[in-house]
Amino acid sequence: MSALGEFLQTRRARVGPEDVGLRPGQDRRVTGLRREEVALLANVSVDYYIRLEQGRAGNPSVAVLTAVADALRMDQAERDHLRSLACAAPPAVPPKAPVRPQLKAMLDAMQDVPAIVVDRLSNVLAWNCAATAVIADFEDPTQRNLARLYFVDPSSREFYADWETVAEDAAALLRRASAEYADDAELAALVEELRTASPDFERFWLSQNVQNRSHCPKTLNHPLAGRLTFALESLQLPGDDGQFVITYTPTDQATASWLAEDSAAIRR
Repeated sequence: MSALGEFLQTRRARVGPEDVGLRPGQDRRVTGLRREEVALLANVSVDYYIRLEQGRAGNPSVAVLTAVADALRMDQAERDHLRSLACAAPPAVPPKAPVRPQLKAMLDAMQDVPAIVVDRLSNVLAWNCAATAVIADFEDPTQRNLARLYFVDPSSREFYADWETVAEDAAALLRRASAEYADDAELAALVEELRTASPDFERFWLSQNVQNRSHCPKTLNHPLAGRLTFALESLQLPGDDGQFVITYTPTDQATASWLAEDSAAIRR
């Protein structure tokens, strides 16, 4: 089955007929909506929807994809993912761009706010001193991929108070990127590595959930500082393809005070 078909099947399975105003009926053999029910809701023929799931519908129009997304109650990240999967020719993988010196200077100026620059593979491309004090020793090249830290480093389960959510989001980000740049060999190798190394990653990967980088609260159980709480913001850099700045702003006085003291010690 095509990647598009697998994704649509998982979205169908989570929407029940009662969720969309249909009568469940008797002797249902599928979890969620039947194909003919999706076709009805999307106002397309059953034959066409079947061909869409089988990857035989050619290049479906934006209107059709929107109607299917509406029928399956997709959020914006899922709609973006659907369009990527349905695209006849994926975009070329952009060349890797170095982090601009001005951007690195901005991170260094944020002395009391941990900040990093990541790419679509969750590789950490740049960081400030506060980030190494709080998140990981990014001076060590083996520590420079967030997904590997979450799924391969056993200490991450204790370090991240909400590890399950953090890890699931990381897999969803990689799933989204894998559709946007289907020909990215480095991304495919990373996914295969994580699927082999981590049953949890495999579980999240097979769920087909997708996500765009956004904002969220973040609580860390730091080995030296104890419980630290932050508001995480992820900001895409329009002029630097695939790069994001992620900042960790303290949300309580204890976290802010520890960071201020730690950064002062680093500067000395």
